[in-house]
Amino acid sequence: MAKRLTCKTLGAACLGLSMAWFAPAAFALADIIDTPARQTDLAPTNLLNDAVRAGDRVVAAGERGHIIYSDDEGQTWSQSDVPVSVTLTAIDFGSDTHGWAVGHSGVVLHTEDAGESWSLQLTGVEASNLAIANKEDQIAAMEEQIEEAPESEKSDLEWALDDLVFTLENMHADLDIGPVNPLLDVWFENDQHGFVVGAYGMILRTKDGGKTWEDWAPKIDNARSFHLNGIGRITGGALVIVGEAGQIHVSVNGGDTWERRESPYPGSLFGVIGTGQVNEILAFGLRGNMLFSTDLGKNWHMVPNSAGATLNGGAVADDGRITLVGNGGTVLMSGNGADSFREHFRSDRAGIMGVVPISGTHLLIVGESGAKITDARGKNLQ
Repeated sequence: MAKRLTCKTLGAACLGLSMAWFAPAAFALADIIDTPARQTDLAPTNLLNDAVRAGDRVVAAGERGHIIYSDDEGQTWSQSDVPVSVTLTAIDFGSDTHGWAVGHSGVVLHTEDAGESWSLQLTGVEASNLAIANKEDQIAAMEEQIEEAPESEKSDLEWALDDLVFTLENMHADLDIGPVNPLLDVWFENDQHGFVVGAYGMILRTKDGGKTWEDWAPKIDNARSFHLNGIGRITGGALVIVGEAGQIHVSVNGGDTWERRESPYPGSLFGVIGTGQVNEILAFGLRGNMLFSTDLGKNWHMVPNSAGATLNGGAVADDGRITLVGNGGTVLMSGNGADSFREHFRSDRAGIMGVVPISGTHLLIVGESGAKITDARGKNLQ
């Protein structure tokens, strides 16, 4: 299977900063998994890919394994102790103290102290071995099915078996290179139950806080192993996954089973949030495309957006204000439940990856130029 490169899989490379993700010959991947992130005063000004709240604290993660946290809404920052130096792509907390961060080389990190220190729970090697074992089980089951099938059905089943074997061979080939495929997002319900998703259809589930993981890819209708870029829970409790080629998957039972939804946009979607209203979904991604549904994705309409810049992250404030952020310093704001958005562009035009509403109508944005406190339009306040 040919490698497909997107903004989320390239990370900093998408912003023209680094090509480390797809250059395993030039970088010893095992080294950056085993090397702790370097402590530096510049961490709050370097590329940050995501930020979330952990109680009253804000925690952000980004390039070179940097994780930083602030107890004064971004006025000052401290750097966490992190055991890896890989680019981190996403972060989420299941409680005020228990959090998870994911990133390149398939790493999953865990904290029990609200982000001050982190431990390595999983690498891409272990994730690949889980997926390989699952694929081997599927092949064995298919072989048994072929043996018992009438002759009229064997041909189609044998084609399906060939596809499984081909996929397994690719998985072994990737593993021979090393843990190169990134995880792209993480969501946790509490300190036990959560999911991580990533490149080439990776999805893993844990029900014991990350002590053990299950390969959940067979539960998703994603036969071509398109990238899964984002996962989130919307108001009402449904989980939604979005990804490459317009992938949208919805679960109404905590992720036990998933249903694929038809998407009006065939391009990559990088994020998904709720609007605060039950069963409403706002998905967004490449070239500024925004998809809105009021019925768990059974029907969609495109939200107008003339900005055209790729959208990477979003959040809903307590007052219902919806903010989306993206490339080229794009900040979109809606006060009418995503019916329409006002467009603003930061003067530095630096890419923005994530946003956290803070006091009043202020925002904490993270991205290419680090962490910034801004007004509702994205204009710096410090």
